[in-house]
Amino acid sequence: MDRFTSMSMFVRVVERGSLAAAAEGSGMTATMAGNHVRALERRLGARLLNRTTRRQSLTEIGRSYYEQCLAILSQIEAAETDAREMRAQPRGQLRVSAPVAYGTRKLVPALADFLERQPQVRIDLALNDRIVDITEEGYDAAIRIGPLPDSSLVARPLRPSPRLPCASPAYLARHGVPRTPRELEAHNCLPYAFASGTEREWSFPRPQGGIEKVKIRGRLDINGGFALREAALAGIGIILQPEMMLHEDIASGRLVRLLPDYPMPNFPVHLVYLPDRRMTPKLSSFVEFMLERFGLEPGTGKT
Repeated sequence: MDRFTSMSMFVRVVERGSLAAAAEGSGMTATMAGNHVRALERRLGARLLNRTTRRQSLTEIGRSYYEQCLAILSQIEAAETDAREMRAQPRGQLRVSAPVAYGTRKLVPALADFLERQPQVRIDLALNDRIVDITEEGYDAAIRIGPLPDSSLVARPLRPSPRLPCASPAYLARHGVPRTPRELEAHNCLPYAFASGTEREWSFPRPQGGIEKVKIRGRLDINGGFALREAALAGIGIILQPEMMLHEDIASGRLVRLLPDYPMPNFPVHLVYLPDRRMTPKLSSFVEFMLERFGLEPGTGKT
């Protein structure tokens, strides 16, 4: 017999005063109700109720067990109520992973609006530039920048992330200004060191169409975008990093945008999450918010 059903029936018998009264409205007969109580007594190896033809009373063990059953069943009811409410409205903790630059420059400023809309949701945001395993590490959603590998995750496209080639005025004064992507091959270009390997090639859209790929070489590999920015500000070399990270430096003259006659390379951006036909309201509200704030124009594919 199901233990929790037996516990519920035992509590019902105690509160109603008899097996017959407990059986009324429960969908069970008095005999079935008695079977549940006896099953508990066999499991515990102790009598729970003293029963006569006229009355019943709890044994000492029965009274202690009854009180604990009440607490356990109350916790179960509270857990089920909480789960139903979480399915009914956005609430609870939402774990999200995002790249450092995107999370810092784009996502964090936008979260003020999301948290105001959803006062019962709490965000646990992890910023790192590695690809997290959503299932193994317990994330609800993640922002991915760059081409997506094949996977079972749901991927919703967001506005692409434009990249800019930049260098400091001091570096350009020493080494000259490259006028075409091909001229970058003669410069100290600072690559991003991904967990899967360091980039050794940069791609630039040609003004007339197509893509020009350039082999790069550099004397400093770094696995963080903001650190690459600091390296460029220090005059070490040329970087190709997100526009959202560099626009203030370019506006102030601390960095110089290179190849202005060439379109900016765009990296794809996706919001990914596990497929679930019954997505929780907290996740569905976050997905809706991200598409509203950072999604492509409906039906156009444009940014």
